[in-house]
Amino acid sequence: MATSLVVYISFAGAAREAMTFYQSVFGGELTINTFSDFGIPDAPADGVMHSELRAEGFTVMGADGFDEPAQGWGASRTHAAFMSDEFDRVRGFYDRFVERGAEVKQPLEKQVWGDFYGEVVDPWGVAWMFNVAAPGGWAEGAATD
Repeated sequence: MATSLVVYISFAGAAREAMTFYQSVFGGELTINTFSDFGIPDAPADGVMHSELRAEGFTVMGADGFDEPAQGWGASRTHAAFMSDEFDRVRGFYDRFVERGAEVKQPLEKQVWGDFYGEVVDPWGVAWMFNVAAPGGWAEGAATD
């Protein structure tokens, strides 16, 4: 198996809702396994033990196995970042997050380094970053407006 990095997000009872939301943004195939599927006692039977969304080129996983931190989920220092040269695809992800109620932290627009960059925070406090390389690389992108 090749090495890969996967985003794995912890939720406190909202994994099914969040993962279904992510599927509406990214498309792909979503599988959800509950605690009862694995016969785990002392856990909510319909709670998500593990979920996996496989989209073209990446995977997002999530579970309900963790309690919400005292400071809330929004205090996370973790960001999921898309680094791409596929402007239309990444713009679609960004737009669908916004259409579904994500908070815009940075509009997706051209930056001083020449790329397009934007950031949103979803309803569960997960920050999503989008960086799309300008055609021709940094020098060309930085020279044009």
